[in-house]
Amino acid sequence: MHRQPGPSPRPRIADTMAPSGVGGANMRAVMACLLALGACLAAPQVAPQVAPQAGGETAASGPPRVRVVQHDGAWRLLLDGRPYQVRGAGSADGDLEELAARGGNSVRTWSTGSDEAAVRAMLDRAQRNGLTVAMGLAVGKERHGFDYDDPAAVAAQLQRLRQEVRLYREHPAVLMWLVGNELNLESRNPKVWDAVGRIADMIHEEDPDHPVMTPLAGFDRALIDLVRARAPSLDLIGLQLYGDLDALPARLRDAGWNGPYIVTEWGPTGHWESPLTAWGAPLEDDASRKAALLQRRYREAIAADPDQCLGSYVFLWGHKQERTPTWYGLFLAGGESTPAVDAMQWLWTGRWPDNRAPSIGPATIDGAGGADSVVLAPGSAHEAAAAADDADGDALAWHWYAREESTATSIGGDPEAMPAQVELRATPLADGRLRFIAPRRPGHYRLFVEVRDGRGHAAYANLPFRVGDGPAPTSAAR
Repeated sequence: MHRQPGPSPRPRIADTMAPSGVGGANMRAVMACLLALGACLAAPQVAPQVAPQAGGETAASGPPRVRVVQHDGAWRLLLDGRPYQVRGAGSADGDLEELAARGGNSVRTWSTGSDEAAVRAMLDRAQRNGLTVAMGLAVGKERHGFDYDDPAAVAAQLQRLRQEVRLYREHPAVLMWLVGNELNLESRNPKVWDAVGRIADMIHEEDPDHPVMTPLAGFDRALIDLVRARAPSLDLIGLQLYGDLDALPARLRDAGWNGPYIVTEWGPTGHWESPLTAWGAPLEDDASRKAALLQRRYREAIAADPDQCLGSYVFLWGHKQERTPTWYGLFLAGGESTPAVDAMQWLWTGRWPDNRAPSIGPATIDGAGGADSVVLAPGSAHEAAAAADDADGDALAWHWYAREESTATSIGGDPEAMPAQVELRATPLADGRLRFIAPRRPGHYRLFVEVRDGRGHAAYANLPFRVGDGPAPTSAAR
């Protein structure tokens, strides 16, 4: 049975312009929430309750009531009246059982898509594992051709989203709604935020039990002022930063944002902000370096702001091709977990897993790393290496392969084709080293190594190289 739409008084982001962070018109509603908050600040976080049925199925106790409130100057997310800090990951089809086992409590998506059965199966799976879901709603982007000056298109989009909200609003795993994703990226028409505001209003009418936000690709004062003015009914905002997550506290001050937020995407240093080779290939950190950066960025930016930050969703609980097949995923394509997964478990629970992924150092060719802009003569012989270790003493297996360098210029996580794999004439050596013959065809390539421990864990590294005329690689490490 669907609920009747009704008003849901709560603080909105427009109210954060007031010094207290809450508008006077909403004070009574907030105070009512605070009474519940004061009675349960010491209570543990809870997920929606389910009761087992025959055949392993579960029956929900009903949709949770989720609120964003302010108490003593600090913002809180309340799930059925109890404080709930998001320990989440972004995932479209990742291993939710592993996420729960590692200490995560929530997952975010980017779209409900058109397959209702698949979405319901995902929600049921999340619920069985005690996870909540921040439901992404696909909203048209200017860079993909959506015209916010077209009233018919905007109205049709609103109606489509209304139907999507009605489909899933009753599910107990739903935590909140995410309107679009990075709509500010290459956007010039401010009417997109008018549309976001109307979508937020619609969701509040259809589903008064779940907050609404929109995730932003970076932000500044001009963007924050625009969103406040044109989409004032949003309950909070999502912030998405990677290498620049370190600057989050300063950026919040500069933008004048004193309202609640969730870091809806964060992770390794992005390919667009990484050092480049002489020919413009981005340099990807190895798996162990990424894990160390995740720990530092979480402690110094996310966990360090208990007054405004309601949690985060690390990117990506799975794998994908985006400049490389390993840049953003916390898992390899074969399902092996990497040091980043271990790091997230430690951040979420304070405990390392009983058996950890291997550690690895940067990959090199003849002692030269990616920053040396390695150039090889066609058909020449070389030696690749990547030092790896396993703290548990597991036997390690190195797997080397090469691909053509990606030529993708897409942004914002848009789909990319996997670059072609290149056949290498190679001979394995001791300690995981590799003797190989450079491709005979001039061009830009990338050499990858994956190190597995035979226990479902792995580490990886890669470096770009060019085949053609140029100086031989040089490195102080030689």
